[in-house]
Amino acid sequence: MRALMARIARADEPAFEDLYSATAGAVLGLILRVLRDHAQAEEVLQETFWQVWREAPRYRPERGEVLPWMLTLAHRRAVDRVRSAQAAADRDRTVAVRAYTPEFDEVADRVEGSLDRDRVRRALAALTDVQRECLLLVYFGGCTQAQAAAVIGAPLGTVKTRIRDGLSRLRDRLGDVPEAPPRPYARQRTGPAARS
Repeated sequence: MRALMARIARADEPAFEDLYSATAGAVLGLILRVLRDHAQAEEVLQETFWQVWREAPRYRPERGEVLPWMLTLAHRRAVDRVRSAQAAADRDRTVAVRAYTPEFDEVADRVEGSLDRDRVRRALAALTDVQRECLLLVYFGGCTQAQAAAVIGAPLGTVKTRIRDGLSRLRDRLGDVPEAPPRPYARQRTGPAARS
């Protein structure tokens, strides 16, 4: 294969075809193990061979054999594809969560107790935009505080402060408002300190 690479470095297309025939199966197999999607694996295979064609003049046989070098290129490209897909999914999820902002009427409808809708609407309107956004994401959007921080693009501590300040303002205006959002995975305290 080193001889083929030397010819490919001189833009020898028949040598490239021979290299493709000899190695495409192994390269595709590796890519499939990473991606598990045949269509994407074929795209990455093409990208890998295009990279081999472009970088053939820089290939140095003393640094290693041809096939392991190609497999390294293919693996990097496959991993990059997985990371890119994950980043796109994360962006879509963030956009979807941000797009869901309940209207004040919907929030008021979900508030239990003797509070009337107008009081809730006025109390929410009195919050700053950032306080309202954090509270809506955590209490009515189903986000954890960490997820809300990721959606807003702010540090977790900042989001916690906005929630605390927003709850304080709501408490002042409405009276009885919960101290903190429910945490389904919070550990229960046990021992003497929990009984006091």
